[in-house]
Amino acid sequence: MEDDRLSDFTVGNIPKKILAFMLPVLGALILQAAYGAVDLLVVGQFGTTAGLSGVSTGSQILNLITLVVTGSSMAVTVLISRYLGEDRADRINRLLGSAFTLYALVALVLFLLLFFGALPITHLMQAPPQAVDLTAQYIRICGSGIFFIVAYNLLSAIFRGLGDSRSPLLFVGIACIINIIGDLYFVAILHMNVAGAALATILAQAISVIFAIGLLKKRVSGIELKRTDFGFNEETIHILKIGIPLALQDLLTQISFVVVCAFVNSLGLTASSGYGIACKLINFAMLLPSALMQSNAAFVSMNVGAKREDRASQGTKISICVGLVFGCLVFLCVWFAGDRMCALFTKEPIITQAAFQYLRGFSFETIVTAILFSLLGYFNGHERTLWSMSQGILQTFLVRIPFAYFMTIQHAGLFLIGLASPLASTFGVLLNLIYLSRFRKQNPC
Repeated sequence: MEDDRLSDFTVGNIPKKILAFMLPVLGALILQAAYGAVDLLVVGQFGTTAGLSGVSTGSQILNLITLVVTGSSMAVTVLISRYLGEDRADRINRLLGSAFTLYALVALVLFLLLFFGALPITHLMQAPPQAVDLTAQYIRICGSGIFFIVAYNLLSAIFRGLGDSRSPLLFVGIACIINIIGDLYFVAILHMNVAGAALATILAQAISVIFAIGLLKKRVSGIELKRTDFGFNEETIHILKIGIPLALQDLLTQISFVVVCAFVNSLGLTASSGYGIACKLINFAMLLPSALMQSNAAFVSMNVGAKREDRASQGTKISICVGLVFGCLVFLCVWFAGDRMCALFTKEPIITQAAFQYLRGFSFETIVTAILFSLLGYFNGHERTLWSMSQGILQTFLVRIPFAYFMTIQHAGLFLIGLASPLASTFGVLLNLIYLSRFRKQNPC
């Protein structure tokens, strides 16, 4: 399984190891987020306002599913890193066979839910009346390609577990280019509006999966899956034990944003469209914390497997420092130039201002999550995913949803509604620091 792209986190300079692994992860996440952003940008420029709202609301559902799949598949990353750290690479084949079987079943369930339940989901989201049909259309078409979305995220998790964060960047880059070309062709030239944006996204994801499978076979030796490796085995239980809490954590967090979307939709089409644009920019702003969490989880897991708890702790501190530096830079960009970013997605100034109001309120999140996500990566690397889920539930139901709801019924404005997220994350940091103190006493280095 030797390849110069595979990282051994148990030796070498820690900052260099983390940055070398994290930057390609960040690049891949940026390009993946560009799918939805390009959809919104092209529909905003060449489609209709109702179409813009349809893509905005529909993409919230797709983001929810993608984040849940990504979160749960981190179990595969953690387990591969752990087995490599423990020098038990022989278990990886059965792990992969189990993962492919499990996620094929997950994709089938999601396809049935999205394809046949698109309209009820749209009504649940309280999509504006003018955008109901277009929102359901976007969800249904993207749901038809959910197999590719699930496969892409699983393959990325496998590469990262092996210590290779550069290969996913390559194939997602190609897919992003195809998505841009597809959006321009289907929406700007063929005037297919929402349907064209959804078709372009599916096409891009399908090609990324094909390319990923080719790279996995070419670059990683020692993986020879047999028919007996597929199906449910002891590794399935291990994946579910780690992955279900992570999936639930991301599900509940994303549901809270979907609930906020429903709150904002009740304020009218302008607020709905503005919120959708802000969320696309937020998706980009939050990629660095996500990259840090994924990278730190892999780093910590491999070092824990190798009995190097000291390196796991040092890596987490460095992850926090890196996140704070970049988080402050992102905050400044959003605060002082966010309106110009929002204007890229629409030609209507009133929608631009609505998006900018929410974006400014949310912007403090880019700083707080540098700490929060690094700590979660540390706990995920120790397989303490039940705690990650628990603190996420507390954040969601004690702070984020209640605060956003109160601000909505008070008609306080999108800025104050946007503050719900950084307030919830600040609460999460406090919870995690308390838990970390307890964890260190029980598990001294």
